[in-house]
Formats: sequence, structure tokens, C-alpha cells
Amino acid sequence: MKKLILAILLALPFAAMSQTYTANYSSKFTLADPSYSDKILQLWKDFEINKLDQHADLLSDTVSMFLANGAVVKGKAENLKNVKEFRSSLKDYKVMVDAWMSVKSLDKGENIVLVWGDESFTDKDGKKVQQRVHEVWIFNSAGKIGLMLQYEGGGGM
Repeated sequence: MKKLILAILLALPFAAMSQTYTANYSSKFTLADPSYSDKILQLWKDFEINKLDQHADLLSDTVSMFLANGAVVKGKAENLKNVKEFRSSLKDYKVMVDAWMSVKSLDKGENIVLVWGDESFTDKDGKKVQQRVHEVWIFNSAGKIGLMLQYEGGGGM
């Protein structure tokens, strides 16, 4: 009986933590089809090898990308134009992927891919850059990428 009471007392703070906030988007997820991750990892590889048109068909015509620098780019054509310009300004671009996962929001019904990694490159001014990257890719009901959120920062694992 003492062990049961101790277990309940230890679990109470964790049970309360889930009640602290209400998620704006969702807090109900399950693992999803890993093929969604495969698609995003292919886009990461396309960016790394500078062949950005190879899988452009994965993007919806109305895709929105919220970039780490604060820019918001809307529309497939505008996103492709901007990413090509940016990628062509980089030299020696390399990426290391730390982890990825495909999840599905149970209440929204959307497939989401989360990717964490590290990128290094020389920018247009000759400065060597190494930074952490986290991206959230959300697929629409047609199976196309409708939204991407990007976060970057310093530090390592």
C-alpha cells in the first residue's frame, strides 16, 4: 500500500503538467506513415545538392513557409524562386540530420514531419556558418506540403 501511495504522489506533478497549457494547434498526436518523412528528407537532400526542382511537385500551389529569419513566403512559385536564389548564394553546403519523425494530429487530421539537424556553409560574404535547424512540415489533405515552419540557432548536441 505504501508503494501505491508513493507512486501516486510521484505521478501527480506529471499529471498536472499536462493541464498547465492548452495547445493552440493540437496536443493529440500519433506516429504517422514514415513515407512523409522520406519526402521531406528528399527535399533536404535536394537543397543540399542544389537540385531544387527535383521534387517541387511535393509543394502545394499555396504553400506558406515561415523562415527562421522572420520572413514569410507564400506560394509555390515565390518559394521556389527565393530558395533557389538563397541556395545559389551558399558554398560548401552540408547538412547532418540528427532525427526526424512523422506524426499525425488526431484532432486536425494533418500529417506532419519534424526534422532536426545541423547545417554548415559559407555565405555570400565568405563567412563560415554552422547552425542548428528544426523544421516542421505540414501536409494538406491532398498530400502536398501546405506549410513549413523553420527554426535555427547556435549550439550543438
